[in-house]
Amino acid sequence: MSRMWRVAGLSFEHMHMGDNLRMAFEHPQVEIVGVCDPDRDAMRGATEKFSLSDSQVFTDADACIEAARPDFVILCPATARHGEWTERAAAHGVHMLVEKPFAANLAEADRMIAAADRAGVRLAINWPLAWHASHRTAKRLVDEGTVGEVIEVHHYGGNRGPLWHLADKVETSPVFVAQEKSKSWFYQAAAGGGSLLDYLGYGTTLGTWFLGGRKPIEVTAVVDDHPGLEVDEHSITVARYAFGLSKFETRWGTFTDPWTLQPQPKCGFVIKGRDGTISSYDYAETVRVQTRSCPEGKDVAVDALVPPFQNPVQYFVHCLERELRIEGPLSVETARIGQQIVDTAAASAREKRTLPLLGEEGTPR
Repeated sequence: MSRMWRVAGLSFEHMHMGDNLRMAFEHPQVEIVGVCDPDRDAMRGATEKFSLSDSQVFTDADACIEAARPDFVILCPATARHGEWTERAAAHGVHMLVEKPFAANLAEADRMIAAADRAGVRLAINWPLAWHASHRTAKRLVDEGTVGEVIEVHHYGGNRGPLWHLADKVETSPVFVAQEKSKSWFYQAAAGGGSLLDYLGYGTTLGTWFLGGRKPIEVTAVVDDHPGLEVDEHSITVARYAFGLSKFETRWGTFTDPWTLQPQPKCGFVIKGRDGTISSYDYAETVRVQTRSCPEGKDVAVDALVPPFQNPVQYFVHCLERELRIEGPLSVETARIGQQIVDTAAASAREKRTLPLLGEEGTPR
């Protein structure tokens, strides 16, 4: 139970690679053995921060895996390239931790699941919100029956925009944002850009977790339309379940970033059960709980998270080492339902109509 796990980071297109490699670097049982990106400059900060040698830096993924021999890889490509990178890594028989979102569409998500199954390796999809103490506390309270059966989930998620910060939330500037917007994959439709694809999966995947894995019947979504932009910066999705409605909103362009100062509306979740409610906001130190015995509500201190439930690297290594099922938002089962809702929302916004949940029997994938 004390072996070292070798990890390589593949593709630095998403700035979260730096965060994930830091978590790997800080883990006492994990060794970073390689990094790979077609652009060497994209890896410079990581190679310096984690003292990687030239022999550990690659521009070809196959060469990286063959030379570095990782036990698992962390994948952070552009959304529309998740399937391609996952299939490539799976062919080498390595386990895979993929940074959110799951994929650009359900067909690609299913390709990723199939590739992992064929190779007999583990696949997990990391959602950073899953490691917020507030949201894990909210889930514990839900599981304990504090608010009864959950019948509504409301999520507001986003930040000032993906170009306003780098790895570890290092802030950029308005000049940087203006210069990079036309070049960034986040603003390219073909690469899977847009706030809906970037952030809706947070709400729908963690929402599915809070709802115990239940699926909606149909989905309605609308997005903004800014001249000169290929993608949306604001979306609102309503999902109709057999027991009621839930709402998921994404926003690039919040007034402030939630990790510095919570904007209004606040980023996070409001969960309504038959016997109470829970508000759980990102980075909060308390959650607000109403129950029938305390309708005025009370603040509940968030749980102190301990290993292996503090970050995705801890949890993934824990599951690999003990041969445990990956559960919760990181599981492909839960994340796939989240992706079904995302796909249906994207199609609904394009077609400007309500659609039945895609990917179910009798509906397109």
